[in-house]
Amino acid sequence: MAELESSKLFEVFDAATRCRLEQEMDFYPTFINQSNLEEHKEQLHDVEVAFSTWGIAKFTEAELQQYLPNLKIVLYGAGSVQHFARPFLARNVIVVSSWAANAVPVAEFTVATIVLANKGFFNNARQYKQNGHKQAAAVKGRYKGNYGATVGLLGAGMIGQLVIGMLSNYNLSIKVFDPFLSDEKAAELGVMKSGLIDIFSTCDTISNHLANLPETQGILHKEHFSRMKPYATFVNTGRGAQVVEEDLIQALKDEPGRYALLDVTFPEPVVEGSELMTLDNVILTSHIAGSMNAEVARLGQYAAEEFERYRNGESLRYRVTLDMLATMA
Repeated sequence: MAELESSKLFEVFDAATRCRLEQEMDFYPTFINQSNLEEHKEQLHDVEVAFSTWGIAKFTEAELQQYLPNLKIVLYGAGSVQHFARPFLARNVIVVSSWAANAVPVAEFTVATIVLANKGFFNNARQYKQNGHKQAAAVKGRYKGNYGATVGLLGAGMIGQLVIGMLSNYNLSIKVFDPFLSDEKAAELGVMKSGLIDIFSTCDTISNHLANLPETQGILHKEHFSRMKPYATFVNTGRGAQVVEEDLIQALKDEPGRYALLDVTFPEPVVEGSELMTLDNVILTSHIAGSMNAEVARLGQYAAEEFERYRNGESLRYRVTLDMLATMA
């Protein structure tokens, strides 16, 4: 078994997970990347299983053919595989992603943010400190709270569906924009399919979880942000490139009661001089929604569980195919 080099391997595959895996296989003693392929060519010939995480080297089909000809499966202890998977898949190497594990903290973060936003927490806290209790109390009356509020979710993939499940304990109406969501699946999830215009016009909080694809870049713009309700909140834990920043900024300036909570921007970090840094109704966080610190060990755990299913000839839960790459983040 080889480990495709990444600086975060020991964080994702922590001591407990490595001990678990060592009961089943022998680890190759050296991390592998393009710089040492030739040096280890003979030993790599018979490797069948590889583990990696963020920072995985981008191997070509030719390199895989020459140096890892018998590789059968790559278990990626992280989320999106868009940037490296195709050469492996082209050689019929199974690619498994721990995207489901990475979806958990994003969904937790999103749900917490939605619940607070529907209460007017962010605006209320700012008003109290800047203008006093009386103004904060006045602002409180502008928000519904979580009973009967309408939430819009953009994307009903792994994260979106987790968010829907976690919100099921609240008395909320949930609208979803996702071209790939069938009517049957929407009914199963208990949500209403809708378009972007309707969601931005009617929802109290809108949260972005669209797949990161070329066709989704710049998909959220003036036509949408200008329709936000006066005290609505836009949450982005998806991708910053899906937002036309100047249009969002203008909408926030036009209605100061609107809020944006941005865990991602484009570019990232925010460019110097951006009004996102100065607007009172913008909250910026440094990409903390996903797995961080101790949470990353969940990614390795999911990868280890997938390996055990592979070893036992069981169906894999998080296998990625070429067709899936067309729609997933």
